[in-house]
Amino acid sequence: MHNDFISQHMANQIMRSSSSAALNYGEAQGAESKNDFIHKTSIVLKELRETHVNLIIISKSELFRERVLLDKLIDESNQLVAIFHKTVITAKANRKSNIENRQSSNL
Repeated sequence: MHNDFISQHMANQIMRSSSSAALNYGEAQGAESKNDFIHKTSIVLKELRETHVNLIIISKSELFRERVLLDKLIDESNQLVAIFHKTVITAKANRKSNIENRQSSNL
């Protein structure tokens, strides 16, 4: 990356959002309830999306010269977004199914 203000700013943004995703993933693994798990994995997804968008911005603005590495990072971040998007959707569907099952058993 260039050694200017915008390059450093973008690098710092990526460090913050990607490390936040990793730390919140750790928190999600120790979630106290389904709702807590959904909340924390949703935060992971949000932070991964932020990281992905920052990588796209860097790519479009040509702030990073190692194109092959940047393309790999973009691809990997896209895969992580897809994984956590599916994780959140599945967790919400499971929660809904559990609620419906409890309601029908109370009838």
